[in-house]
Formats: sequence, C-alpha cells, structure tokens
Amino acid sequence: MSEKKNLKELEEKMLADKSLPLNEGTLVFGEGNPKADVLFIGEAPGFYEDREGRPFVGRAGKLLDKLLEETGSKREDCYITNVVKRRPPKNRDPLPEEIKAYKPYLEKQIEIISPKVIVPLGRYAMNHFLDDGKISQDQGKIFWWRNILLIPLYHPAAALRRASLIEDIKNGLTKLPKLISGYEDLLKKRLEKKKLPNEE
Repeated sequence: MSEKKNLKELEEKMLADKSLPLNEGTLVFGEGNPKADVLFIGEAPGFYEDREGRPFVGRAGKLLDKLLEETGSKREDCYITNVVKRRPPKNRDPLPEEIKAYKPYLEKQIEIISPKVIVPLGRYAMNHFLDDGKISQDQGKIFWWRNILLIPLYHPAAALRRASLIEDIKNGLTKLPKLISGYEDLLKKRLEKKKLPNEE
C-alpha cells in the first residue's frame, strides 16, 4: 500500500476519532511529498491554517517557504505537519493532554513517511523528541531519534518577532542537503556507535 494511501487512511481515522481534543476546529493533517526525505513538524495550526486546512500558510509559513528557497530546498519536496492537528483557542500554547492525545497519530505519520531527517520547529515540536531539550541551546544541532536524523530549529513565528533568529533558521536549513545525501553513511556510523559531529 502506498504512503499516500496510508496517510489518507490515517487522516480519515483522525476525522472519525471524536475523542481527540479541539474537535470543533479544522483538522490540519499535513501536506507535501508522502515519500519526503525531510519532515517539518510545527506546534499547532494558527488562524490561517484553521481557515484553509493546510499547515504553515500564514506569515510564519511564508517565511519558511522563503528560507527554504534561499537554501536550495522546495516546500513541495518536503512534508509539513504539526504536533497538534487542530488550532487551540486564541492561538494559545497546546496543553500537555492535547499533545498526548495527538501523539499516536503523529508517530504513525512519521512511520508512514519514514523521513531521513525530521526538523522540529520550536520547543513544543522539539520536546516530542528531546524531553529535556532547550530550543535556545539545541537549535541547529544534529541528533538521532531512533534511526532518523533530527535538527531542531526555531519556529518561524519566533523569527517574525525577533529578526535575529532568521539567520539561525537559515543556517540550519542549509545543512539539510548534506544530511540527506550523507544519511546512509551517518546511519552506518550510528550502528557502529560513532558520534555525530556536534557530539564530539
């Protein structure tokens, strides 16, 4: 069964799951290449995402698109989703119980897409993978999560408030082509218990 079909079935399952919190909002499941090497994961949909049913279509999304283009990547080659798939009221932070409720679906999404690299955008997305991580310390660094490379970056929304963060995000995105092309070698080294460059 194809990744595209599996993702569609997962989306339909989520739509039917009335136990999920924030059920009154639009389900923003995710979009992009179902066989993407790179998976971007944000926090939760905002106003424009809720309205259009698509992730990262507001100002933060437009900034992400621009930075991807500037660093030689294309949005359509990646897959983009969020930890929580519906908009919290008034754009508040997602609650721990909301993150927990959506977690099995995010895990399944990751399993289906099977990316080489995951880019968590912001602390809520990062903490799904790194419990004790701090975005200010860990952004731009490379980690392993299972057998997937992980490079947390600041959320583009934070960069809209603090322009100095744009360069940090951009620097992280420039690492993606090398991580993708070198993935097999890095995985081989991981299995041989060798460290990533920023761990040495």
